[in-house]
Amino acid sequence: MATAASTATSMKPGIVRTIFRWIHIVFAIPILGYIYSPFDKLPAYAFKTRFVFVPIMVLSGLWMWKGHVVRRMIWKRPS
Repeated sequence: MATAASTATSMKPGIVRTIFRWIHIVFAIPILGYIYSPFDKLPAYAFKTRFVFVPIMVLSGLWMWKGHVVRRMIWKRPS
């Protein structure tokens, strides 16, 4: 039986990029709704947008941009 750690390391880089890209796109949709919604509807979206959607967008974008550096720092093999 495969463990979660071995499954995560066996994913191809292209699949991981696609997953992060779709997370980034899906979480951008509510932000666009927040920007273009009528002004009286903004308080209903404000909390979720500030504390859920934007941080997930930022983290997924940073991971797509500099994820290789983070992976190298975290999973550095002892020499």
